[in-house]
Amino acid sequence: MDDLIALGLRLGRGAWRNRWLGIAVTWLICLAGWIGVMTLPPKYESSAQLYVAADPVLTPLLEGIAINGNTREEFSLLQRTLLSDPNLSTLLDKTGLGLQAEGPGAREAMIRGLRSRIDIVPQTDNLFTIHYESVSPKKAYEVVQGLVNIYVERASVRNQGDIDNARTFLNSQITYFHTQLKQLEQKRANFQAKYLQLLPGANGVSAFEQEQTKVRQLNGALADAIAEREIIEKQLATTKPLLTGAAALSSGSGGAGLAAAEERLAELKQQYTDAYPGVIAAERQVEALKRMASGGPASGGVATPAVANPVYEQLRLQLLKIDTALFSLRRQITSSTAERDRLAALAKSQPGIEAQYINLDRNYSVLQAEYHNLIQRREAMRIGAAANVDANRIQLQVINPPQVPRLPIAPNRPLLLVVVLILGIGAGVTAAALLAQLEGRYETLDDLKALGLPVIGGISDARKRASNLGPALRLAGAAVLLFMIFGGFMVGTFVMQRFA
Repeated sequence: MDDLIALGLRLGRGAWRNRWLGIAVTWLICLAGWIGVMTLPPKYESSAQLYVAADPVLTPLLEGIAINGNTREEFSLLQRTLLSDPNLSTLLDKTGLGLQAEGPGAREAMIRGLRSRIDIVPQTDNLFTIHYESVSPKKAYEVVQGLVNIYVERASVRNQGDIDNARTFLNSQITYFHTQLKQLEQKRANFQAKYLQLLPGANGVSAFEQEQTKVRQLNGALADAIAEREIIEKQLATTKPLLTGAAALSSGSGGAGLAAAEERLAELKQQYTDAYPGVIAAERQVEALKRMASGGPASGGVATPAVANPVYEQLRLQLLKIDTALFSLRRQITSSTAERDRLAALAKSQPGIEAQYINLDRNYSVLQAEYHNLIQRREAMRIGAAANVDANRIQLQVINPPQVPRLPIAPNRPLLLVVVLILGIGAGVTAAALLAQLEGRYETLDDLKALGLPVIGGISDARKRASNLGPALRLAGAAVLLFMIFGGFMVGTFVMQRFA
């Protein structure tokens, strides 16, 4: 600590000896710095604050029925591309700054400089601010206003342009899928017409499979009919065709024999005259059965006539029906078997027909689904476009419009003047102390002893301290004058800001 104090005293005495050099350096730096600060060009800033958001009522209403898009991402992209070369080139033309460019290189340099001075600050997802600094307040305002106009125009044009591009694309895709769908429909119809009997029908079964099933069913029905005929033949073999005597009386008591005889008589009369012997015999039989049914005796002394057995007749009728059915079944089996064999040969000659049709039908279903999906998307886009244009779903507002700035934001002349003053004083003191170190003087006996030389003694300064009063007053006067000049620059700065 003592060494530091000693060093400080030594530097202070050295700076005092070279005080006029320090004052000259201070004055030189301060005057040059203050003049430079006063000649710095002012910088003016203009700003605008924009708000972009979707309608809070209409947007949820259109959810699921219209293509709304991501408004936040769309306008975030517009913010990022606002400082693109085409936009800045348009801005140069609108503000007249482009007239100062001489040649493409100069115009590109102006665009780069303009981009470096424009600042876009996003404050929230929907709120951002545009800042621009210029030496001209009017130019600062014109640049920010031009950017706001470009952003609004690009937002509107981009929105409508995106809708038009999407509509054109969807229409072209719908036309393409419609053409492909028609071609595939015709191809599928031709395929069905050519291989209709080998393809599954509405129930999923082909004609070949239907014929196979039909042949099996007919063969089963034929086997059942043959078995039934055998049973009837056995019953018919054990049944008497005619009933006589007591059997006839037993049969006639119920009226079944009489009814059968009357039915037979009616059939004979339709075919023959009344004089036909068969008709006469049948009439006698009917009369005898009537008398027997009424409880009277048969015609005098005549034996009881034979009566047709109704069971036998019914069995014969059933046998006849079964024979007819067997003939029909055999004929149907022959026809169906031939058709089945023909379809089998056709299927064998065209392998993979069903797989080809399934693939063709699957492609048709995919195309049809895509076609209807595109139509639904086009309608959803139309609703979304109507919401954007007619209902003003997207709200773009200029919260704080740009203004022509009155006061510069830079440079901060008062602060710079103070900084120059501090630097000047510090430079003067440093120069005086540094020169004292280069002089090679020894201020105290300790400095001499530090050299390693024998020191006999020292001589004290007998001069009066009052002799230092004059230099101190002159130094104070120089400092006061310097501060007066500093005050004048400060006053000038406030006047410039007041009447700018």
